Amino acid sequence: MGKYFGTDGFRGEANRTLTVEHAFKIGRFIGWYYGQQKEEKCRVVIGKDTRRSSYMFEYSLVAGLTASGADVYLLHVTTTPSVSYVARTENFDCGIMISASHNPYYDNGIKLLNGDGEKMDEETILKIEAYLDGEIGEIPYAVRDEIGCTVDYAVGRNRYIGYLISLATRSYRNMRVGLDCANGSSWMIAKSVFDALGATTYVINAQPDGLNINTNCGSTHIGVLQQFVKDNKLDVGFAFDGDADRCIAVDEKGNVVDGDLILYIYGRYMKERGKLTNNTVSPRLCPTSDSTRHLTRRASATRRLPWATSMSTRTWCRTATASAASSPAISFSANTPTPGTAF
Repeated sequence: MGKYFGTDGFRGEANRTLTVEHAFKIGRFIGWYYGQQKEEKCRVVIGKDTRRSSYMFEYSLVAGLTASGADVYLLHVTTTPSVSYVARTENFDCGIMISASHNPYYDNGIKLLNGDGEKMDEETILKIEAYLDGEIGEIPYAVRDEIGCTVDYAVGRNRYIGYLISLATRSYRNMRVGLDCANGSSWMIAKSVFDALGATTYVINAQPDGLNINTNCGSTHIGVLQQFVKDNKLDVGFAFDGDADRCIAVDEKGNVVDGDLILYIYGRYMKERGKLTNNTVSPRLCPTSDSTRHLTRRASATRRLPWATSMSTRTWCRTATASAASSPAISFSANTPTPGTAF
């Protein structure tokens, strides 16, 4: 980890730890740096969550990027996985997500993704930090027709919704599904996906006001969804965090199905259909060896899983290592060359 950027990007309290000047300079460097590596203009896609400060940081990033000659495509309020998907599938040089994930509203963050939709490489991030600290000389401004354009790109978010719908292997007709959107990014996407698949969808915490993201709701306050599912006799519920890069599920009895079990469900589902390469799952959402050992114990202890879902997407998180000697059917490893699967 560098001075500013950690495993979750550059994160801190808005205009204290992370300021608009930081955002402008990050945009300036990225627009210039990627523009030097190709003959045509650099292309960057940006998404944001619902925090009040996300709009402020979006404008600062756009100003810096276009001033350095980059063309910027705005997905507006959307999820981190959608930025990853669009960057990867639509030939962008990089993607930026403005979010502090499950942190309170007054925090924010800047997550940088490469053209493959994964975390930007450490070498480039260190160069950005050097520029922030004044260790790199002034970057030239773009002039005349070299100044970048800003493009409304909500269509990219819509394509991602279509992609999620295409992953389903069956209709959800007659299923009663609860969604806790944490007053965050998923409020723009989650209901549309489940409605399209035929579910009867019940949504809570989907009225963001810029200040209520993650406040007593979402995946960090799972008890709210547990009670909602039981009170409304729903079949299943899903709770997201602020930028919807993590999810916790609840079964019809209100029991929690956390990320460990969701990952195991994916592995078992794929193994039963002969689609799990080397019977191995790469637990990219588990950032420590302790958590992956916990995942192994949970997986080996699980005997009966009532349901599975195929709503998957690539993630940008670093991979951790776990050995599942106690679970011979499926092993968990960081050495799998293909990315892990995450809800």
